[in-house]
Amino acid sequence: MQLKSMIAATTLALILGPLACTATAAATAPAAADPLDSARWHDMQREFFRDERVVFDERVKVSAPGTAEDAMNVPVLVDASALPGVEEVLVFADFNPIVKALSFEPGQARSVLGFRLKLQQSTPVRAAARTADGLWHVGGTWVNTTGGGCTLPSTGNGSPEWQQRLNEVSARVWPRVDGGKRLRLQVIHPMDTGLAAGIPVFHIDELRISLPGNERLMTIYPAEPVSENPLFTIDAPPGIIGDGVLTVSGRDNNGNRIQAEVKP
Repeated sequence: MQLKSMIAATTLALILGPLACTATAAATAPAAADPLDSARWHDMQREFFRDERVVFDERVKVSAPGTAEDAMNVPVLVDASALPGVEEVLVFADFNPIVKALSFEPGQARSVLGFRLKLQQSTPVRAAARTADGLWHVGGTWVNTTGGGCTLPSTGNGSPEWQQRLNEVSARVWPRVDGGKRLRLQVIHPMDTGLAAGIPVFHIDELRISLPGNERLMTIYPAEPVSENPLFTIDAPPGIIGDGVLTVSGRDNNGNRIQAEVKP
């Protein structure tokens, strides 16, 4: 009986051995290496994605200057339009003291957004696009800068004019060569990070751009690192923006309302 048991155990081991090795290898397979080789990538992964699925994807493009001369106004363009079914895009900078820059939900717009960002030091600037299947697709670029953008007070904070013009919206719509339209809008707001001595945090929380009939074109959730008097550029596919009036609405973290109409 003992011999038969030994033979059975050996046979079972031979059958299951390859499967067991495969399962072990899958469980211990290393995650894909960070293309930007940032020492803080794993911190970013834990902070924003936890146990969610994340892949590095070249279809998510982040365009920014390789060297930014003005750390308080770094132009950034995020383009995830090559991905189908994008529901949310998150933008963050690994080495900023306030890591999250903003997030947006494309709605009827293309999953593309241009804006300006404050950077404290040289850092990767990344965008993560969540598609309908729950997968996060991450792209990014390194931006070198002399820094200090997050800890300096805004210029508007020291001016008496901003109190009269707070949350004032200016906007313009013009056609694109692909038949769609581009909306560029600016909101007067100091966007203080709270990191400058004696100046509390003060920033726009939400900005919703709606089509006629209240259908959403895009919703933007700016955080403290977005530059003062934020300027956003939004692209819409052909047939989305017509001749009707667009509505801009939102609020800042002090409860001040934003309300405006844009006539194409």
